Amino acid sequence: MTLLDGKTLSSLIQNDIKKQTDELKKKGVTAGLAVVLVGDDSASHLYVKMKEKACEDAGIYSIVHKMPSSISEENILETIAMMNKNPNIDGILVQLPLPRHVNQTKVLEAIDAAKDVDGFHPFNIGRLVAGLDGFVPCTPLGVMRLLEHYKIDVKGLNACVVGASNIVGKPMMNLLLNAFATVDICHIYTKDLASHTKQADLLIVGVGKAGLITKEMVKEGAIVVDIGVNKVDGKLVGDVEFEGVAPKCSFITPVPGGVGPMTIAMLLSNTIKAAKGRVL
Repeated sequence: MTLLDGKTLSSLIQNDIKKQTDELKKKGVTAGLAVVLVGDDSASHLYVKMKEKACEDAGIYSIVHKMPSSISEENILETIAMMNKNPNIDGILVQLPLPRHVNQTKVLEAIDAAKDVDGFHPFNIGRLVAGLDGFVPCTPLGVMRLLEHYKIDVKGLNACVVGASNIVGKPMMNLLLNAFATVDICHIYTKDLASHTKQADLLIVGVGKAGLITKEMVKEGAIVVDIGVNKVDGKLVGDVEFEGVAPKCSFITPVPGGVGPMTIAMLLSNTIKAAKGRVL
């Protein structure tokens, strides 16, 4: 069993991104990322702080627009419109979730698709589905980079994705399809989940339910990627019951230290990709 170490790979990627930002600065371009943070959700604030630190280390200019949970949808849209017009901002990220009174779809669609470094705009989602170049959601993209680093070719593998969110599950499915895996996607209404997961050469899980996947649900020699993040008794754990499942795997991601660091690395990578558009 080999651990898929996202923490180490993320550091390597971020070091490379620092070199790219230095090259851009020689051409008069400082990559810029703007974040919209609404409300007081502690997890959201923690994620944004981690992104700020990663930007600082990589030489990317970042700014956070902090807004109270009571702010109007109109004010959020005005802020996004302002950032769309700002030539020094290459990437715009709206930290989710948003308060209930705000139309999340409307807000995400307001972001200039050329600055959509989260890859959530319908334009970029459409390009992903069509197998065209664009911005890809950071977590699924991070998974693919992690598999690639460990020389895991998904072509021809039976892959099972558990979780069908727009942010993780659906783009993950499309990335795997584009790489010629055979993909089975499961969700809350899937009957007999284990009958699907037990057939998977590659099992990717991201639903936010601790211990959802047990050793009985995984076939011998499977590759398991755990995207879930849950807090149990003050400890971060994934959706996979690690102690039981790991001995059966050829490869498995730890939680923490697996996919999480890769998500931030891919955000920086997407921001650099956007910034390079200024010098082409």
